Order: sequence, then structure tokens, then C-alpha cells
Amino acid sequence: MIAIKSNREIELMRMAGRIVALAHQEVAKHIVPGVTTQELNDIVEKVIIDNEAIPSFKGYGGFPAATCASVNEVVVHGFPSSRKLVEGDIIAIDIGACYKGYHGDSAWTYAVGEVDAETKKLMEVTREALFLGLAQVKEGVHLSNISQAIGDYANSFGYGVVEDFTGHGLGRNLHEDPAIPNFGIANHGPILKAGMTLAIEPMINAGTKRVRVLSDNWTTVTCDKKKSAHYEHSILVTKDGYEILTTL
Repeated sequence: MIAIKSNREIELMRMAGRIVALAHQEVAKHIVPGVTTQELNDIVEKVIIDNEAIPSFKGYGGFPAATCASVNEVVVHGFPSSRKLVEGDIIAIDIGACYKGYHGDSAWTYAVGEVDAETKKLMEVTREALFLGLAQVKEGVHLSNISQAIGDYANSFGYGVVEDFTGHGLGRNLHEDPAIPNFGIANHGPILKAGMTLAIEPMINAGTKRVRVLSDNWTTVTCDKKKSAHYEHSILVTKDGYEILTTL
């Protein structure tokens, strides 16, 4: 069942989303060669706590950190560590904040210094795929229209669209119904209604769509070791479109 949020719940989710956006704004300033992913995690956690929220990810299913820090071939759920970023890396920073019982969730992929043209293209296409998916959103539209828009666009560049992980609903819980694949056929499945809150998040690989989970049971990498990009916003479905909740 897909929950319809009350005005009060939506306002709390706006606050949670704003805190996530503040954390992204701050951490982006520090993504430079030589910084460790643990240092980036600590910056994010401080912003969340300073804004009277709780890191959504820390302790969730045993996840050990406030941030998923996924470098290069890591698709999602990378653990922050003492690893230092180097020129040409990319890192997907996924941030969740829980404010008075409600969650915001957003991921963004950042370049570390200068990256090559192929990597820039992957990042651009994945970001564009997110907004093409969002452009489908309004009351009365099938959820699968989002999925098709994302998948068809990424596939047109020969990229691998990750199928093992999806977007999701969110609210009181970090993950709620519905699951939102990044591929599919339009005009199938649930119909969007105003008041639904969703996290749309394309995960696109430069090569194969196939991924594998490492022995820590979290870190997920591309099977061919090629880079992956990840962009995500939490949104509110409205009668005429959508509102991005994870923005300032």
C-alpha cells in the first residue's frame, strides 16, 4: 500500500529533505583529492545532528555510517573508510536524515578534481535520467512511466541500468512502498496520487548492468569494474507535477 501523507507529515519531510540538502551543500565543498571518505562522512553526520535530526542510515540494518560513500565502481552502499580520494575519482554520496520521525533521502555523484570525458558523460546522463524520470510525475500517471523514461534514456547511450536496486517510497520509514525500478514499460502498475512521497534514484553503470555484493553484505560493485553514477531526490507528488523535497 502506498501511503498518502498529511500536510503535517509533508512539512516534516520538507524539513528532513532540507537537512539532507544542507549536508550535500557542505560536503561538496570538501570533495577534493586527499580527503578520506570517513572525513566526508563525519562532515555529513555533523550537519545532520547540528540540525536536530538523526542520520537515517546509521545502524539501519546494521549499516555502520551516516553516509553511503561509493567510489568509482562501487554502485551503492559503500562504507566510509580511511581511503583517500584521488584526482579523477567519482564518489556517490548518499545521505538520509530523519527529522521528528520522517525521512529525507538524496544521493549525488561528485567528481574529484578533473575527470575524463567518458566519466563526465556518465554523470551527465545519469543526472539527466533522474530529471527525465521526474518529468513524468503528476497525479494520475502510472508509476512505471518514471521507470521507462529513466531506463530508455540511459540505455540509449549503451549504459547498464542497475536492476538489483530501485527507488522507493519513504516517510516514517526510510523504505516504503512502492519499489521504483529504473527500467520498465510505461502505463503499467500503480497510479500516482497527490500526497505520495517517493525517492527516485537512477543507478547507471558505464558498462554492464550486472553487480555483485561484497563480503560485508553491503558494498555493491559493478561486475566489470567500470564506473557507476547515482543521483537521487525525494519528491512529493502533486496534482500537476512534483515538488523536490531534498533541496534548499
